[in-house]
Amino acid sequence: MSKNLVIVESPAKAKTIEGYLGKDFTVKSSYGHVRDLPTNKLAIDVEKNFEPQYEVSADKKQIISELKKLAKAADTVWLATDEDREGEAISWHLMEALNLKNDQVKRIVFHEITKTAILSAIESPREVNVNLVHAQQARRVLDRLVGFELSPVLWKKVKPSLSAGRVQSVAVRIIVEREREIMDFKGESSFRVVAVFESNGQAFKAELPQRFSTEKEAYAFLEECKGSVFSIADLEKTPGTKKPAAPFTTSTLQQEASRKLGYSVSRTMVIAQKLYESGKITYMRTDSVNLSDLALNQAESVIGSMYGSEYSEQRKYTSKSKGAQEAHEAIRPTDLSVKSVDGDRNEQKLYELIWKRTVASQMANAKLEKTNVKIAISKSDALFVAKGEIITFEGFLKVYLEGTDDDQQEEKGMLPALTIGEDLVAKDISATERFTHHPARYTEASLVKKLEELGIGRPSTYAPTISTIQKRTYVEKESREGSERKYVKLVLEGSDIVKTDETEITGAEKNKLFPTDIGMVVNDYLVEHFKNILDFNFTAKVEQEFDIIAEGQLNWNEMIKSFYDSFHTTIENALEHSERATGERLLGVSPDTGKNIYARIGRFGPMIQMGDADDEDKKFASLRKEQSIGTLTLEEALDLFKLPRKLGKSASGEDISTAIGRFGPYVRQGKVFASLQEGDDPLTITLARAVELIDERISAVKKAILKTFDEDDSIQVLEGRYGPYIKKDKQNIKIPKDVEPKDLTYEQVMELVEKAKTAPKRKAKAKAKK
Repeated sequence: MSKNLVIVESPAKAKTIEGYLGKDFTVKSSYGHVRDLPTNKLAIDVEKNFEPQYEVSADKKQIISELKKLAKAADTVWLATDEDREGEAISWHLMEALNLKNDQVKRIVFHEITKTAILSAIESPREVNVNLVHAQQARRVLDRLVGFELSPVLWKKVKPSLSAGRVQSVAVRIIVEREREIMDFKGESSFRVVAVFESNGQAFKAELPQRFSTEKEAYAFLEECKGSVFSIADLEKTPGTKKPAAPFTTSTLQQEASRKLGYSVSRTMVIAQKLYESGKITYMRTDSVNLSDLALNQAESVIGSMYGSEYSEQRKYTSKSKGAQEAHEAIRPTDLSVKSVDGDRNEQKLYELIWKRTVASQMANAKLEKTNVKIAISKSDALFVAKGEIITFEGFLKVYLEGTDDDQQEEKGMLPALTIGEDLVAKDISATERFTHHPARYTEASLVKKLEELGIGRPSTYAPTISTIQKRTYVEKESREGSERKYVKLVLEGSDIVKTDETEITGAEKNKLFPTDIGMVVNDYLVEHFKNILDFNFTAKVEQEFDIIAEGQLNWNEMIKSFYDSFHTTIENALEHSERATGERLLGVSPDTGKNIYARIGRFGPMIQMGDADDEDKKFASLRKEQSIGTLTLEEALDLFKLPRKLGKSASGEDISTAIGRFGPYVRQGKVFASLQEGDDPLTITLARAVELIDERISAVKKAILKTFDEDDSIQVLEGRYGPYIKKDKQNIKIPKDVEPKDLTYEQVMELVEKAKTAPKRKAKAKAKK
């Protein structure tokens, strides 16, 4: 048995580290957190200074048992979990769960999994830092209190099964407020004038700096251009430089991987974790842009050998993010001489991105020559302006250029050799109607950027927060098609001005975050009744307090108490005094019944209602997936009340109808339901198409039936999504793996049915108690 037991969080990390340590070391994994607050109760003793009541997770009991045996036999237990607060907390929980004494434990940290870093860490161990543990514990306790007490308020006041969280609710607010800005946005049109000039056979573009607000003004300007002489009035050349971006933090890596590789925030973190655990990059949860002296020297050597010493410029960066946590390094390759790595294609692409960004950060500025040309018009006081830019020295651009979220970037190309006073040939002058654009919706990456700017969350929380708000269906990530828009174009052709009506597609969105109806209603309720929790400054202040706890300057229990007393009072007031929130909108009056029509949130989601609350003959209808209670019109609502819609009869004489249900639009024949496919519309679908969908459904169901029984037609053996099973009435019974489903007899099936009846039921999650 080894004298030294090293415990890390993941098997991949354990495998890498084991290769660097000798036979005297055994490296084992805890597979993440080993203890946590139980999910079926608050598990925080509010009366005893908010003492958390942790327990070993059910799936970790066997792991703890094995680790206890190994720890008992070892002289020293080395806790080598990650170097951030989460990692420190895992080490502390391991000490508690394994009953380890301080003199038996050594805590080691490293920001990269290389032999040098691991052996260096072994040479300089420390104790578990309780201040970091307390900071993590404060976050866990605060988030549990908020979630456990606030969620039941939403169940009662909005809709069952909802949840709220301290950071997730603020993230939803950011997205909802942006959507409201877009809904309130009033677009304006103006005319942009662009000309194509020619000098010595070379064409280039120029633009009028001002825009015209009306077609009449644009037309009048083109009239002035008729027969005008165009000449170079001014030409200015200025040198410029472009600096490289700092090395990656968690936030900037997530943003750039989204822009350049199309990765979601969570996907980026999964790939980065693999690269870290296999020893290829440094720790991937960091808000530092610092590089070690070793990395700086490596970069200088690599740049000199690959591009030449004139491309190298050693730089040190400082973090701009609010409350940057712990003195970590930026995310970088562990060995900059390695330009590409083995692994799957995603790992290779992300590694290459990290390598380029790191190397570029230590390279010389790019040198530019910017040219600004003003072009006079003989019959007008206006001036056309042409801008050009050429690179005189590539510098870091030889390797890498940071992406941008701005879709409206100004184009700057090369200009021909021009001289002041030179006359130009106007090849084309046009005035095109353009429109102001509403504020951009958030992508996952731009939301991370916004959270970081506001000081909300930390590198370890960005990805989980964005995943959570989508899982809770408060926000949806979608790509949406644009709509057709008409615009006017005026073109000067010789002595004529030709007007054409053109069309374009506008408003298309790709992988943008949209708030759902339920997300907007929940947000509005929380903003009204829990201003503090949803306040950006308050949320950022809490993060700063966690930082102060980590430094040992603030008692975590006192921080929680100062928050909880007023929070709990607000909870009680909201439960007792606040009205139910439904997001109800009066759409208008039904022309047939004279009753009011409302759009609101119901028990199962967005819906419309015909009739007031006390009306005994109220009618209800579900919204279509693409519809929203915030923008639904009366006409669209009246169409929805046309459903269910009878289409006709089947060959066997059964009625066939179409409607919209909880899971979307469908057609129905007796007990057979078939979902509508893309392109099908319940308001226009034909009987023939409905029959086609129903026949396909019946065929699929028949294929799934493995066996039936004459003794009881309510029993079937079916092939399901997760394997074969028995269905009796509304009961589903799993078939043992060693049993061939098609060979089951009626007696064997009944035996399995009876066994299922007497089997102990799973415990339902206990209701949240105040």
